[in-house]
Amino acid sequence: MAAIEVGRVCVKTAGREAGEKCVILDIIDKNFVEVVGVNVKNRRCNVSHLEPTENKIELKSDDIEEIKKELESLE
Repeated sequence: MAAIEVGRVCVKTAGREAGEKCVILDIIDKNFVEVVGVNVKNRRCNVSHLEPTENKIELKSDDIEEIKKELESLE
């Protein structure tokens, strides 16, 4: 299994955004991370509600739109 780390692409497994891909922006603590995705709002998320994938995005800036474009290009 891939590690929970900044830039890791994950799939949400719970909540109204279940099944959507997202990227980890920040690690808040051992249970929560900040995520954003094309169809996922920028919010904190419980790590138990994420399924990490093999893909990772290099976060060059804090521009959310740029991160969403990079995530879209992976799909």
